[in-house]
Amino acid sequence: MSGLLTAAPPARPVDGVALTVVIVIFVAVAVLGFLAARWRRGSAPEGLKSLDEWGLGGRGFGSWVTWFLLGGDLYTAYTFIAVPAAMWSTGAVSGFFAVPYTVVLYPIVFLLMARLWSVSHRHGFVTPADFVGGRYGSRTLSLVIAVTGIVATMPYIALQLVGIKAVLTVLGIGGGGNAFLQDLPLIIAFVVLAAYTYTAGLRAPALIAVVKDLLIYLAVVVAIIYLPLHFGGFGAIFGAASAKLSATNPATGLPTGSVIPAAQSFNAYWTLALGSAMALFMYPHSITGVLATRSRNTIRRNAVVLPLYSLMLGFLALLGYVAIKAGTKPIDVNGAVNPQLVVPQLFLDNFPSWFAGVALAAIAVGALVPAAIMSIAASNLFTRNIYRDFLKRDADPASQARVSKLVSLLVKFGALIFVIGMDQSSAINLQLLGGIWILQTFPAIVAGLYTRWFHHWALVAGWAVGILYGTIVAYTVVNPVTHAHFGGSIAPAPLLGTPVYIGITAFVLNLLVSAVLTLVLRALHVADGRDLTRASDYGADEHDPKVEALEARGDDDRPPVTLPSA
Repeated sequence: MSGLLTAAPPARPVDGVALTVVIVIFVAVAVLGFLAARWRRGSAPEGLKSLDEWGLGGRGFGSWVTWFLLGGDLYTAYTFIAVPAAMWSTGAVSGFFAVPYTVVLYPIVFLLMARLWSVSHRHGFVTPADFVGGRYGSRTLSLVIAVTGIVATMPYIALQLVGIKAVLTVLGIGGGGNAFLQDLPLIIAFVVLAAYTYTAGLRAPALIAVVKDLLIYLAVVVAIIYLPLHFGGFGAIFGAASAKLSATNPATGLPTGSVIPAAQSFNAYWTLALGSAMALFMYPHSITGVLATRSRNTIRRNAVVLPLYSLMLGFLALLGYVAIKAGTKPIDVNGAVNPQLVVPQLFLDNFPSWFAGVALAAIAVGALVPAAIMSIAASNLFTRNIYRDFLKRDADPASQARVSKLVSLLVKFGALIFVIGMDQSSAINLQLLGGIWILQTFPAIVAGLYTRWFHHWALVAGWAVGILYGTIVAYTVVNPVTHAHFGGSIAPAPLLGTPVYIGITAFVLNLLVSAVLTLVLRALHVADGRDLTRASDYGADEHDPKVEALEARGDDDRPPVTLPSA
């Protein structure tokens, strides 16, 4: 690897065939996105002028659409770029943990998200902050959840742009000296994304997700069969990976990585997997996909079959080791090694141009789906839990939808400026920090699905402690190569000294503070908010009379619930 660090920038002639395939597929997907505005239109008379219709797709997606939507939402372009890149760079600890964490994830989805679906559909909740506000009767706690969700989602959107940028780089596009022309293809891609998301709302990424997932499955299945046969089998591949990763990294004086996690890495490995699983469905875009489904059983059926994506992710991760054996050189336009280019370069080097174009288009389209859902989820949080709760309490359904559409444009524009103006390592570091932050919403959301025991002020204090600790400790982690702060998400746990995922340590502190302060506040008889939900709300399904009545007229037709300012 040290030899590659001094490599000259490769001459990157544009691969006309691969580029043509990518453009054709991208245009077809864009047309599909605009047509989605007329797909599965609900019966609500206001059409897409309500958050139920624009931001949740009419809450009517069935099992098949949900499977593709959640798959496209959770397994993003950056997932397909970053996981094999981590395997290529340092091996299993930083790369393969994504596979067990997605396995751990689905029992969490099966148990928790069905309950969230039920109470949200009975009360017309659009966001997780809506639920928290209704459960605890506190606009302050609702605001905390909303702001955390928005801030944690922004770098996640930016990372989807990193995926598109990697595709454009290996295709030979965007490497010129003119800064504007260099970023023009990326700008065009996100202008199109913004346009069809504004027009069709959640229906656009739901429909496009079908195309994206089929392309990804095709590319990965062909690659995992053909490439090992071409390079001497998995024995030779793992041998090459072991040789590369066991070599000493001159920057640290330690082995570059490991093919299998070593004993000293076990705690880091399992806490990272567990914490990531707990955090993923706290992200607002994940919950948006859940709330868009037709019934709670739709969620449970998907929790059973979505692990097929985990199998595909495992195959994809192994492509990082395949790239080592293939001698793939992911050299960026500036001559530096960029591991994010490993998978696109692997396909371009070892497949006919037309098939490489299909695979690269799958990655590019794979960025559009989650980016659209994330921007919708973030804008819904702003509209419902900041604009409606604090700025305009009497906002009608049409104005809420209008504000959400405009904010979704601003969110995407902000992510675009971030990627163009800053190096991608900043986006990666902030996304790692975002995972730590979003995990601190777990106690309020998940505990609220089962109990009303916690005091809302205790949850606010616990959240603040978790956020503060996680941010400070993450800042102290320095990348040994770049010497930049926020260089990782693993640090020694207090008192134990064992390296673990920072998010888990912050979560434990959050939970302890919330529990202790709840006992104190209860003992002092400090007033608590009013719970707007009932026990029966958490088991309601699509044919529940209250759910049917609410969805027949649209949730935004309800008079707004007045929450106390606490």
